[in-house]
Amino acid sequence: MPDASGAMRIERDSLGAVSVPDYALYGAHTVRAMGNFGVSGVTMAARPELIAAFGQVKAAAARANLATGGLGSEIGEAILAAAREVAAGRHDGQFPIDVVHGGGGTAINMNANEVIANVANEALGGRRGAYDHVHPNDHVNRSQSTNDVYPTALALATFAVAMEAIARTEALERTLLAKASTVGETQHLGRTCLMDAVPLTIAATHTSQAHAVHRTVEALAAAIQELLQVPLGATAVGTGIGAPEGYRQAVLEMLREETGLQVSAAPDLYDALANNDVYFNIAAQLFRVSAVTAKIAADLRLLASGPIGGFGEIRLPSVQVGSSIMPGKVNPVIPELVMQSHMQIQGMTTAVGAAVSGGELELNVMEPVIARHLLAGLREFGLTAEIFAERCVAGLEWDLSAVALHMEGSRGDSVERAMLDGYESVAKAASVSQAS
Repeated sequence: MPDASGAMRIERDSLGAVSVPDYALYGAHTVRAMGNFGVSGVTMAARPELIAAFGQVKAAAARANLATGGLGSEIGEAILAAAREVAAGRHDGQFPIDVVHGGGGTAINMNANEVIANVANEALGGRRGAYDHVHPNDHVNRSQSTNDVYPTALALATFAVAMEAIARTEALERTLLAKASTVGETQHLGRTCLMDAVPLTIAATHTSQAHAVHRTVEALAAAIQELLQVPLGATAVGTGIGAPEGYRQAVLEMLREETGLQVSAAPDLYDALANNDVYFNIAAQLFRVSAVTAKIAADLRLLASGPIGGFGEIRLPSVQVGSSIMPGKVNPVIPELVMQSHMQIQGMTTAVGAAVSGGELELNVMEPVIARHLLAGLREFGLTAEIFAERCVAGLEWDLSAVALHMEGSRGDSVERAMLDGYESVAKAASVSQAS
């Protein structure tokens, strides 16, 4: 963490000397990236799952290098221990670069390499920033390229965040089903085109909402499975150049152990580096579940409108004072949050689609855009779904007196009569009745 002294050290790279804060575990490459890419204010520290995934990848690589002779035991074990510290989140504050940066993720890969190198150096008695025992490129990055490390880490991070979002959204499904079970077979007036239609049970309304959430969440869960086919070992363009014989098989085995996930080799390494369409599919499925959730929220908001001048059939929990000028007014703020979340996910889907189509030839260097928007979209939607379940759906109540009053508008009887007397006859009688 920053200290008050302002002390600096000098590091050198191929471009020259760089001043690095003494407290920093990162080094020259990271400092240059901070100056070059500090635009959005969204730093890597805001994506802890991605930092953790880099730690897992670096740990697996260190173990594979130990197994294949790429690293000696002392250096390899020090790198492994440091990488596991990164994976555990112990150094998140040492990742200050902007999530979106040029170079296809080289800056974040080097940020990880520098942090791990300095932690390992100090463990071996070395001096921070000197890399006298462990070098970021020669040792931490051994047998790797940003081009295979970054997409592997992004896949792991996306899978982790998506699994959390899915779990939170499944809780919404359960809450809707629980609500359906409490209302029995009470009927309320159905509407089509916002006009009076025919009755249905309140239970059917909530059950259908739960089924929509379940169906779309299942599609999202299926989409993320492809993330577990990773390109680690592909190195620069898919050939595996710079990695020793047996490294790729070893590193995948080690990655399975480090993550607890059944990761496997991407079937075509060249395809895996060049194309990111799996992320657009995930974004699209997130958009889908978000769309049905926003529709549920909008329906509850409409049914709760009033309470005198609107539908007034539902009472939502009062969680926020609604007006700075109208005392006693309470607004449907949680459904509105859900609807706004969906609007943001629409933008996220567009951004991810643009990034997916933005690659050229053997590599897509636009993956940082995916990292910024898709990881945020998944996390924020999951939290929104959880809040919606806990602070709105669980506590909503149906006003059965308003429901009964509106049932007078039911067209159920006219549908039944039309089956006996014909549509035109019943329609003419209804017209006469309305005119009188």
